[in-house]
Amino acid sequence: MSLFRSIATVGGLTMVSRLAGFVRDLLIARYLGAGPVADAFFVALRLPNFFRSLFAEGAFTAGFLPLFSGTEATEGRAAAKSFAESALAILLPSLLVFVIAAQIAMPLVIHLLAPGFAGDAQRFGLAVLLTIITFPYLLFISLAALYGAMLNSVGRFAAMAGTPVLLNLTMIAALLGFHLLHGGDISGLPETGHLLAWALFAGGIVQFLWLAFEARRAGLSLSLRRPALSAKVKRLFALVLPAAIGAGVTQINLIVGLMLASLLPAGAVSYLFYADRINQLTVGVVGVAIATALLPAISAQLARGETRAAQANQNRAIEFGLLLSLPAAAALIAVPGPIIGILFQRGAFDAATAQATAAALLAYSVGLPGYVLSRTLTPGFHARQDTRTPVKIAVVAIGVNLACSLALMPWLAHVGLALATALAATVNTLLLGLVLRRRGHWQADARLVSRAWRILAASLVMAAGLVALDRLLLPGWYAGPAGLRFAALAVLVGGGVLLFAAAALAFGATRPAEWRSMTRRRPAA
Repeated sequence: MSLFRSIATVGGLTMVSRLAGFVRDLLIARYLGAGPVADAFFVALRLPNFFRSLFAEGAFTAGFLPLFSGTEATEGRAAAKSFAESALAILLPSLLVFVIAAQIAMPLVIHLLAPGFAGDAQRFGLAVLLTIITFPYLLFISLAALYGAMLNSVGRFAAMAGTPVLLNLTMIAALLGFHLLHGGDISGLPETGHLLAWALFAGGIVQFLWLAFEARRAGLSLSLRRPALSAKVKRLFALVLPAAIGAGVTQINLIVGLMLASLLPAGAVSYLFYADRINQLTVGVVGVAIATALLPAISAQLARGETRAAQANQNRAIEFGLLLSLPAAAALIAVPGPIIGILFQRGAFDAATAQATAAALLAYSVGLPGYVLSRTLTPGFHARQDTRTPVKIAVVAIGVNLACSLALMPWLAHVGLALATALAATVNTLLLGLVLRRRGHWQADARLVSRAWRILAASLVMAAGLVALDRLLLPGWYAGPAGLRFAALAVLVGGGVLLFAAAALAFGATRPAEWRSMTRRRPAA
């Protein structure tokens, strides 16, 4: 399977997952809004997902997948499977100890991560209780990540990419079922927060069982064995520990934002959550798809000594990321208000909440290309079993985020926190690219340089067209009934896609023949 067909497979299923997640978020916005219960639940949702991104899908995958791919490429499937069982023997008890310790210390954890909740008995108590319920999700999703990394390594991307759909469907079913059983409005009720916390816990179990089943179908079922520190396992955890910071820099920056947002008036945590969900739609679909497909591809190529092919894949992946992230960022910066208002403004999510969330979305969108491109550059380090360099770069980015947050928060409140996260993501990406280039591991070819400027020009043309539609044609539609408002959103989305496609073709930013060629064969050096 070519790199771009792999990206398309992961991206397509990730899009399905994100759409299901969108429905979930719309229901959460409808029933929780941006009050104390919502703030507490979003902390309980963020914390296990932070550690999931940091350790499970971030650091562990970054360390495990290149070793698994390299072992399979040089020693065969049986040796790779034996290595995975050794890794599982260490991972499982480590996770159990970590989860139990976190459960016991949860009040202290909430004090540290949401210090602003300490003066609000309702938010603090709810946050502690809901996070105790949600935190075991980390155990199941981490084990699922191990099985998913094996499946991705052997080219079976669909199972892992489709897994988040199961979590979203579980939470959607829980909300709708509770609404029907309650027989009335469940907006803002503490019980609604409890229900969502238990649904997250159940969703983690479902995801783990699904991937374990798929791994068994692929001949990759694992047996439990006694923990033993073999040379490869030692190498794995030597890679995982530094990668815990490097792979999770975006999540660390978001947690910094969460800590500072908890010091602001009630609602700030929720504004940032809803805005980040829209922003992460592109990051999740494009960035995750590229990183998921690129890491096993270039890991195997480098193990075989095919350095030119690996660099060619890196350049095409960056080009693909720019082609989708630049226009997405331009659109979100041009018309954040209508997007948030039409999608979320109903029930407990009022006009003031929509306006505050839209301002955060605009700020987050400044860093959207940085979020995506960091996913295309980081595999260049991890495939070479270098997880330390991204750590050093991450430390700089986290420092930028903290400094900018402290400087901007007094003036821009929650919007300043979102903008600081965006600036830190951009700095992180620039440093990753600079270091790879200095080491001779990546060099932007002439095609990438030329296409980048053309994609930017096409994105600016599209943004200007969206502003014109927003100001001249659609204001009356926004004030109409729900059907007309959604028609306005369809005009914005459809018009933006058509404008960008026309401008991209006119400027030579992309060519249809190249896409047909890339989906038929593996890109050559």
